[in-house]
Amino acid sequence: MKILRLCLILFIIGLGFTVACQAKKVTHTDVREPVLAGKFYPASAPKLKLAIEKFMEDAVPVNVNKPVAIIVPHAGYIFSGQICADGFKQASKEQYDVAVILGTNHTRPELRKISLYPGDGFRTPLGTALIDREVVSALVEQAPDDCILDTSLHEQEHSVEVIVPFVQVVFPSAKIVPVVVGSPDLHMSSRFGQALAKVLKNKRALIIASSDLSHYPNAKAAAIVDKETLKAIATLDPAAFQSTIQSHMDRRIPQLSTSACGEAPIITAMAAAKALGATRGVVVSYANSGDTSFGEQSRAVGYGTVVFTADESGKSSSQSDQSAPVPLTSSFRPSDKRALLVFARETISRIILTDTIPLARGFGPHLQQPQGVFVTLKKKGELRGCIGRIIGDEPLCKLVGTMALQAALNDRRFLPLSADELNDIDIEISVLTPLKRVSGAADIVAGRDGIVLNKEGRSAVFLPQVASEQGWNRQELLDNLCLKAGLSAECWNKGAHFSTFQAVVFSEAEFK
Repeated sequence: MKILRLCLILFIIGLGFTVACQAKKVTHTDVREPVLAGKFYPASAPKLKLAIEKFMEDAVPVNVNKPVAIIVPHAGYIFSGQICADGFKQASKEQYDVAVILGTNHTRPELRKISLYPGDGFRTPLGTALIDREVVSALVEQAPDDCILDTSLHEQEHSVEVIVPFVQVVFPSAKIVPVVVGSPDLHMSSRFGQALAKVLKNKRALIIASSDLSHYPNAKAAAIVDKETLKAIATLDPAAFQSTIQSHMDRRIPQLSTSACGEAPIITAMAAAKALGATRGVVVSYANSGDTSFGEQSRAVGYGTVVFTADESGKSSSQSDQSAPVPLTSSFRPSDKRALLVFARETISRIILTDTIPLARGFGPHLQQPQGVFVTLKKKGELRGCIGRIIGDEPLCKLVGTMALQAALNDRRFLPLSADELNDIDIEISVLTPLKRVSGAADIVAGRDGIVLNKEGRSAVFLPQVASEQGWNRQELLDNLCLKAGLSAECWNKGAHFSTFQAVVFSEAEFK
């Protein structure tokens, strides 16, 4: 009998040990680990938190009440983070217990169903966002034919992961429900939207549909296409939305592969929002990757945010439409200078401290005019970086941010600027007039003219202020310009070609 009792005790202990080990294993494997930290968003928790806080500070003011659902983008934060924050800002005055994140199926095109993550949480550098398992179970019960519980689809899917840190910062007490909608089947998405509404009724819940807009036309075409797509989304009419997308495909717009990569999540959000009382959509903001200081004009991705609301007051606050540019005058108002300097410093600070950058918006029409510009950094009076673009082929405000980044990080004469140098630098901006070809050196006035020299396939440029800062006369100026081009001094005397420009020059020192 004693032996039997001993065996029973050992069996119970062993069973308990096995269960404990299994529980530990399940807990570990049921928390999805981040795969995009350090790629789409900062891997450092302090940087990530600060990045989102900065985006929220710059976000479009709250313009709607009773938000039921938001449409936000899911690209890398350096491109779409500000537009995502604009959407979260509209819901930031509310308290939510659960955030349902409707993701896009980028990895398994053969999947036609709706995948819910059955685990315990999503981990990010900010910690683990817990999953509302009760809502997950209720959704499977409500839509058993459409839903599957699957972890594999979520393992590499970015459209849910990049939204989670925003939820953690803006709604820290909310649990999440990660969902990937497999395909833009109108009937399935609508059915699931109805099921979602039933489960969320009487809960403090926010629906978040994760979707970028146009992929990869030029920035001008993207702005046109995306404006039409956002207008269709705001109708809360899935058929009109899909019809708009199809019309873009029928027009064969160059390089356009899709108008909305999150078509299925958007349709689902429409159905759920209407069932929960939403009566209209409000377009909050828009930008494309070409609007950012890192973006290219020739190949863009669009980002927009829309809020579905039960509130009839308020109006669209979209910043997608810009006034026509007006000619740049020979001088700037102090407020214009300050705005560009502040943007340059904020751009440099944000890239160093958060691995993200601010979006160039809120500037007057004259600062949106294409204009050449140089950004110069000085540390205790000594040059610390200077890069610019003589030909202004992009809006001045955006180009200031681009050149500020280049001067801080990519001037080959210097190491990249570090965080402990931020307080020691003074930023100077030189806004350039268009280039003018001159017949020879005699037409150049030292201290007035910036100069571009071209000879024997080599070139060099000096800003107008260089001659005054160095105390050079015209000959000394041109001798040093030749040396900068890698030619001998006095090369300018024969066979050289010159273009000149002037500049409006201003620096932070003027405002201290």
